[in-house]
Amino acid sequence: MSFFFLETTAFAKLFVRESGTEGLIRLMEGVEDNRKLISVATPLEIYAAIRRRERAGHVAPEAATTALEFLRAEAARMVQQPLTPGVMDAAHLLLDRTTLRWPEALQLGAALASRDMFPGTHITFISASTVLLEAAKAEGMETVEPSSLPTSVAEEPEAEE
Repeated sequence: MSFFFLETTAFAKLFVRESGTEGLIRLMEGVEDNRKLISVATPLEIYAAIRRRERAGHVAPEAATTALEFLRAEAARMVQQPLTPGVMDAAHLLLDRTTLRWPEALQLGAALASRDMFPGTHITFISASTVLLEAAKAEGMETVEPSSLPTSVAEEPEAEE
């Protein structure tokens, strides 16, 4: 069984239209909610970013309210990896051997803990951060950068026979 762990920079693309949004939406539409994973901290990170953009005048209050309602609904549908001792231990180890900042280590640590929680399953780590994608690959995870995803059926590679 395959799972998809959306790190904050990827999950945010579901609420802010930018490069990779269409492809990520298309991918997520084909995945059951119980196979979509996020860190429990991810919705808070995105909530803070939306409010910050609203206060700076980059997002209208009505648009911020709509985005926050969508954020709450979408986050509630996904499996949220709690900040367990296993997540914290994984984050500490990542900080010891990489140049990740603590929020990045926490995200990848949550993905690694999820992988350990679901033995025998395949977890793809989705992020728009090159640094995090490289660190996840070094940890043996398959990775996807959202802007590399096809946005339409016409863009998908044809299956070889």
